[in-house]
Amino acid sequence: MDIPIDLKHLQTLLTLRKTGSLTRAAVALQLTQSALSHQIKQLEEHYSVTLFVRKTSPVQFTQAGERLLRLAETVLNAMEEANRDLYQFASGKHGALRVTLECHTCYSWLLPVMDEFRKKWSDIEIAILPGFQPDPVGLLLQNRADVAIVDEAEQTEMVSYSTLFKYEMVAIMANDHPLAHKPWLEAEDFRGQTLITYAVPEDRIDLCRKVLKPAGIPVQRRTTELTMGIVQQVASHRGIAALPIWAVSEYLDKKYVLAKSITQKKLMSEIWLASLTDNLDREYVHDFIHFIRQRCLRLLPDIQIT
Repeated sequence: MDIPIDLKHLQTLLTLRKTGSLTRAAVALQLTQSALSHQIKQLEEHYSVTLFVRKTSPVQFTQAGERLLRLAETVLNAMEEANRDLYQFASGKHGALRVTLECHTCYSWLLPVMDEFRKKWSDIEIAILPGFQPDPVGLLLQNRADVAIVDEAEQTEMVSYSTLFKYEMVAIMANDHPLAHKPWLEAEDFRGQTLITYAVPEDRIDLCRKVLKPAGIPVQRRTTELTMGIVQQVASHRGIAALPIWAVSEYLDKKYVLAKSITQKKLMSEIWLASLTDNLDREYVHDFIHFIRQRCLRLLPDIQIT
């Protein structure tokens, strides 16, 4: 497609409108009047139109000229905006933060953290990708997310991980469950029990991966999507569950269910933030990590900041 319109033509027309004459426009653009006239003549001859009425002061543009002026305003304004954005990208003060999660229970603390983060970083476009993501790191590599909140770290050259906090994973059961008298639960205590979990692969469940599988304990599962649904099923004697202590503290305070440590040494888990290594030099990514650590320390009971 032959489109002879160039950026210099758009700049020329805007300058001509601003100055009101070819002579003054040529001076402003540091061109000879002949060179300026030649630019305009090229367009007029290509389209067989007249862009402005000669020998008028100030210059009067034709319908064709007004159309190019509107184009010039749109294009040059967009270029100026992109120019500002690029400098802000370089300074780490502008950009996007698309957050994806592998952790079901993280929504409860992530939303208030992000509300506070937006107040400080109003120029950053912030969004949480909907739904549970089975491969959040894959979304980073596909440039469909900027950071991922995950429960395992697998450092690679392209992806870096920052520890957010550690926490205890506890077993929860009905208040009158036969295991309620025990000070803590060992792997053998889960034999024959129905384990109520989120609808995730078994190898993503810390209790299964770190405790039951090494001990050779077979797992019987019942799944649901919500933390409240898990608690309700536990309270109704449909099984037991393993959840972060901070995720069930409200239900424990109200005595809906009972919590026990898993093994005498306690089952500890971690939450990590994953990001492409090249993105870690962005100031707002570093600050987001700091926000999560500090706000979660205030919001969540019994976590450890490392």
